[in-house]
Amino acid sequence: MTMPYTRDLVLVGGGHAHALVLKAWGMDPLPGVRLTVINPGPTAPYTGMLPGHVAGHYGRDDLEIDLVRLCRHAGARIIFDKAVGIDRARREVMLKGRGPVGYDVASIDVGITAEMELPGFGDHAIGVKPLDIYAARWRDFLEQVAQGQLAPDVAVIGGGVAGCELAMAMAFALRGKGVTPRVTVIEAGPQISGVGATARKRMLRAMAGLGIAVKTSAKVLRVCADQVELQGQEPVAAALCVGAAGAFAHGWIAETDLPQQDGFIEIGPDLGVIGDESLFAVGDCAVMPLAPRPKAGVFAVRAAPILHHNMRAALSGGRRKTWRPQKNYLKLISLGEKSAMAEKFGFTLAGPFMWRWKDRIDRAFMDRLSDLPKMAVPALTGAAAIGVAEILAAKPLCGGCGAKVGRSVLSGALQVIAQPRGDVVTGAGDDAAVLRLPGGGFQVITTDHLRSLIDDPALMTRIAAVHALGDIWAMGAAPQVALASIVVPQMSAELQARTLSEITQVATEVLAAAGAQLVGGHTTMGAELTIGFSVTGTRASMPLTVSGAKAGDVLILTRPIGSGVLMAADMAGQADGRDVAAALAIMAQAQDREAALLAPVAHAMTDVTGFGLAGHVKAICEASGMDADLWQAAIPTYTGARELSDAGVSSSLMAANRADAGGKGASDALLYDPQTAGGLLAAVPEAQSAAVIKALGDKGCSGHMIGRLRDGMGRLRL
Repeated sequence: MTMPYTRDLVLVGGGHAHALVLKAWGMDPLPGVRLTVINPGPTAPYTGMLPGHVAGHYGRDDLEIDLVRLCRHAGARIIFDKAVGIDRARREVMLKGRGPVGYDVASIDVGITAEMELPGFGDHAIGVKPLDIYAARWRDFLEQVAQGQLAPDVAVIGGGVAGCELAMAMAFALRGKGVTPRVTVIEAGPQISGVGATARKRMLRAMAGLGIAVKTSAKVLRVCADQVELQGQEPVAAALCVGAAGAFAHGWIAETDLPQQDGFIEIGPDLGVIGDESLFAVGDCAVMPLAPRPKAGVFAVRAAPILHHNMRAALSGGRRKTWRPQKNYLKLISLGEKSAMAEKFGFTLAGPFMWRWKDRIDRAFMDRLSDLPKMAVPALTGAAAIGVAEILAAKPLCGGCGAKVGRSVLSGALQVIAQPRGDVVTGAGDDAAVLRLPGGGFQVITTDHLRSLIDDPALMTRIAAVHALGDIWAMGAAPQVALASIVVPQMSAELQARTLSEITQVATEVLAAAGAQLVGGHTTMGAELTIGFSVTGTRASMPLTVSGAKAGDVLILTRPIGSGVLMAADMAGQADGRDVAAALAIMAQAQDREAALLAPVAHAMTDVTGFGLAGHVKAICEASGMDADLWQAAIPTYTGARELSDAGVSSSLMAANRADAGGKGASDALLYDPQTAGGLLAAVPEAQSAAVIKALGDKGCSGHMIGRLRDGMGRLRL
């Protein structure tokens, strides 16, 4: 039995503590809780490995925590957006790019920023935090230096541990590119800070060995495009200026009514926000007045078990625990090359062996967050009807179009439908039915719904609406009205209201942008989230169908294929979160601009959905009396889909699609991959195809010529 949802737990930010909570939650979820994570991107960088990444010892994948996989493991929805406020009276988190998200209990772990209030900093410098933004900027800079486009001049503002550590890493990486680095650390105080006297001497010696200059008692006046100006000292050349002086709170926190010190959220010994039983904060964005500690990732890691326990207690009425942060902690500082220094209680050790120790610690932490159990297959116990074991042994049912019924089964069922008559011009078999309007012109009508492929109702609504509108756009019609059909999981009345509010807001927004109006619908509770729309559209002339393609036409596809493979891999915890996020972002985009450019010139058009690219090409060929030559190298695929498909990952509908297409002439499994909110597929005269591709590009859309049609009997060839 599926447990009903009664409480919303929202984790704002993908910091280390929240990542560890997600791992623990997936191992032992609290029944009745709907878990949500809000983070700007699909990954979060691990602080401990950043210097090693900058130095070139670790790749990007080594550095990043995959929040998408963690959320799948934890049964959580992830929202790719940035928090910009919080309404504690309404218990809502305000987001930059979408409507508010309600909560019963929430935790904030958004880290800090190193953006400095210096003249010119915003235009010509980058803070070391947020880490992912700095890391991306560094990779670009290093590549430009290697190509001779920029000078290897780096200025680091801030001579604390973070600034010195990154200065050494950057100097080492620049040497690795065959250039002589010119790195300068600028410190306002009389000496580099954050370590004891012995450790300071070792760090200065290591920096000198890498050719790093250190300027102390240096006040920065302004940051310019190519240098940093100092008071009373010569300016420092800087093709890249990095801010590492101090930790600054995010500006949006200061604008809330949260209790705070200098923009940092005040928390008590239970990690709860002072005076608020429903809010927690952890990591660098928080401060505990009774036990202030430096901004260091080790504290967030140690706080995670207490945070996990206390949030569960807040949700279930249990007793909270007290967190006691340690007074002294081990500092492990990278020295550029594969050497590190350890400091604790004033004692220091340095050398390659310390690097190996640090490397083991860092990799062990990342392994904790990447070593996730595989999705369990339900076990069959006792007697069962014939065929049950075979279905359970097959691939788990996918979401989206991967859950559709196969084409041959559907075609057999539709044979009993009466032939069009009266005002019905065409019925079943095309993207939408076509009706003749009494006053002239035509109306098209279609319906589609999707079994949830992600747990975010708002994003799922956007994708489902785009998916349903695809049938209208594919026929060259203008969307008119829509009815929604919504199944939400069993939940409390309050969570129903929150969920339906998110769904209706997004549905109204997407449909209105397409020129249509949401006029009602039907809502019920069921086993899982399912969202669908019945949509009508109008066109003055006869709508486009899959028939009408001509010999010599070029096939143009507006979106990549492979979403079914990616979603199947995501469901099994095998996909890269960045690839999943990128695919979802494309699937959520409307295709009205593409339709407006293709419809006036296309002889036939459809949208690529559940039957896969091969199935929809075949539909055009069979209806038009054509064969298709597909150019495999020209067919775009979603990032990551090819590798997953070659490894044997497929959607649960793929085998049926291959069988329905005959499995002849096209061996590439991705051609049979079911697509959700897939691209438009148009047969366009070859003479106009280049102009159409250019026009699509000029509008910021994608268009790919993937094949050509010739007279035939519905066959596909690669």
